[in-house]
Amino acid sequence: MNPTYVCGHRNPDTDSVVSAMAYATLRNMLGDNGYIPARLGHLNDETSFLLKKFGFEPPLFLSTVRTQVKDIDYDQPPQLGTQVPVSYAWNVLQQNINYHSVPIVNEDGTLYGVITSGGIAENDMESIQRPVVENVPIFNLLSALEGRILNDDDDLFESVSGEVTLALPTSGEPLHGVKAGSIVICGQQQEIVDKALALGASCIILCQTDLAEIYRGRSSDTCLIATPFDAYRAARLLYQSIPVSRIAQTEDLVCFHLDDFLDDVKDAVLQSRYRSYPILDQNEHVVGTLSRFHLIRPKRKRVFLVDHNELGQSVPGLDQAELIGIIDHHRLADVQTGYPVYMRNEPVGSTNTIVATMFQEKGLMPGEKLAGLMAAAIISDTVMFKSPTATPRDRRIAERLARTAGLDLEELGREVFSASQSSDKPVKALLMTDFKEFHIGGHKLGISQITTMDSATMLKRKDEFLSVMHSQLEDKGYDMMLLMITDVLKEGTELLSVGDEEPLRQAFGLSKIEDHHIFLKGVVSRKKQVVPALAILWG
Repeated sequence: MNPTYVCGHRNPDTDSVVSAMAYATLRNMLGDNGYIPARLGHLNDETSFLLKKFGFEPPLFLSTVRTQVKDIDYDQPPQLGTQVPVSYAWNVLQQNINYHSVPIVNEDGTLYGVITSGGIAENDMESIQRPVVENVPIFNLLSALEGRILNDDDDLFESVSGEVTLALPTSGEPLHGVKAGSIVICGQQQEIVDKALALGASCIILCQTDLAEIYRGRSSDTCLIATPFDAYRAARLLYQSIPVSRIAQTEDLVCFHLDDFLDDVKDAVLQSRYRSYPILDQNEHVVGTLSRFHLIRPKRKRVFLVDHNELGQSVPGLDQAELIGIIDHHRLADVQTGYPVYMRNEPVGSTNTIVATMFQEKGLMPGEKLAGLMAAAIISDTVMFKSPTATPRDRRIAERLARTAGLDLEELGREVFSASQSSDKPVKALLMTDFKEFHIGGHKLGISQITTMDSATMLKRKDEFLSVMHSQLEDKGYDMMLLMITDVLKEGTELLSVGDEEPLRQAFGLSKIEDHHIFLKGVVSRKKQVVPALAILWG
């Protein structure tokens, strides 16, 4: 079964990460195996603390869902060693007519070259113009001919070479013009065998004859081989006894890796004329081959989104993936599909509230550790139920999960926000930990949020924050960039802003904004208070 990646938004917060883990767990509990929780960025301090507290490993990091070579049903033909006879490679290709080529690999599994039917046929045709073989390994030859050596056991032969002669009965002198070192193929012709021995032939191949018994055990510098094949077939197999490495294509090879993106592969294929291409893994080992038809309708990665439905916040390459469904509690944005998908969007304060409800609807409860983690995620996203997005249902679900985990909700809340941010982290890291980009009415803005129980300590670094925000504003082309330092105890937000501040002043009815800073009493939610206010202003 192809995996389905459950992922939240970029710059993930606790609700995003935990809802992905919880929903994947639910689906797998119900027998829909293959759901894998994923994250699209580094974990913030709060999420890392909570995962460690409840004994969970971070979800898989997913950098993209663009279709890759590893996503397609590529061919997996046999991989042949460099010393395999050409005849064996030919049989492999004939037995698997769907394979356009067979990879030739070194002993360590890395790519040496490729062999094709056309390459074998070309070599066979060349043997007509030049009937010579060089250094054919003796065991390759015996294997191809299904033959046996007749010489004395003390006669040792490593390989055979020479010009090939097919000896037929003649009225004149036998083997006229044949030189020493030739390879002679004959049948029931003892005078030809004796003549070839006298001339110093390098090898004599006896085909379908009982002469073999006459020469069995003879000591000679000439290799004597008996074969059950007729002379014509023996001649053809002789040329096909050379190691496949000698005729394999080894130069100008075009190959791909499992992690290569199909868009890039298609471009490379269009610029070449090969019928198939080797595929390598991260260790450069051959794992298969792909042909042009594999690129026509490739399998796409399956993705399930939680805690967002906006392209700018989602996993890169989503347009190339198969979107299975969405669970969210934000406004509907710009994720589009060409087919119906499962969609559950509810006006609650946390995606984990929705997922916990789905557990209940199926007659299930998450385990003790997961229940505690989900309760913490709800506390985090609702700012201990003080956010305007928070609902009575969020509190009820969180209390039920906390009881399952054997936790006190208030104490858990203090732990969550105490771990939220470390004031000694680099400013840019603090700024980008929980950052989202928005496009509203033709305007582009970025909003960061830091939830803390000590906003005063954070504000001591105001100038540092503003400097980085100005840089981000210019680099990304934002109309405005905001930093919400949300204080749980003060139940409000210390707001820092750069860019065009007039829309901000109008949206919140401010007389002025002094030195890029204002305190917004009661404002704790980015998605339900700040973004909607600007959206109304910008239409």
